[in-house]
Amino acid sequence: MDLATVIGLVLSFGLVLSAILSKGSIATFIDPASMLIVVGGTIGAAMINFPLGNILGVVGVVKNTLFSSLESPQEIIDRFMEYANRARREGILSLEPLIKEIDDLYLKKGLQLTVDGLEPQSIQEILETEVSYLEARHERGAEIMMTFGAFAPAMGMIGTVIGLILMLKTMDDPSTIGPSMAVALITTFYGALLANLVFLPMAGKLKQRSKEEVLLKEMVMEGILSISKGENPRIIQEKLSSFLPPKSRVQED
Repeated sequence: MDLATVIGLVLSFGLVLSAILSKGSIATFIDPASMLIVVGGTIGAAMINFPLGNILGVVGVVKNTLFSSLESPQEIIDRFMEYANRARREGILSLEPLIKEIDDLYLKKGLQLTVDGLEPQSIQEILETEVSYLEARHERGAEIMMTFGAFAPAMGMIGTVIGLILMLKTMDDPSTIGPSMAVALITTFYGALLANLVFLPMAGKLKQRSKEEVLLKEMVMEGILSISKGENPRIIQEKLSSFLPPKSRVQED
């Protein structure tokens, strides 16, 4: 689980809740009609904007912001050093029994293509295509969250306008103006809260995760291409280490 995401959500909502409780009651900020307008309106607008399948996949998108199962760069380097040394000692075909034990489909495909004897150029083209479609899928997930973040405040404003219209129709009783105005503004509060504490930060996290995963895929691709060319394990280690920040390389050395 990504602790930064969890801590951020708890901290941000906790501080907002503390500020509310320090000056009043949480019941003042609870209005079911306003929730329906903001949440229902945002989901409805997003369904118009995206195909139904993409909207149904939002659960998976949210899951990607909370959980990460990516290998560390050093684990990838260690893995390829093992593959390279084995291929150098026993030949490229000695890697075939290891392929069945690999869970990463990208790595599995790359090694299988290498063992099958494809040219490095062909392997590179296939793996680059995989990465391109991976980036497209990640971009779509982030775009969905960005769209939710754009629609939520707009639906909040629509709810506020609805509340103001209803308030103006009952201005015969001045005592109702204050409470009615408060209820009208709650929808704006809901929209701004969801957009700035949930949807937009999640979109940013998805973009960051995408960059991290693409970097790891590029490391894997470089390792596979190096093995397919029969390069020295030491050279492969140097190539893969170049993907890491200088400080990390020094520590690993």
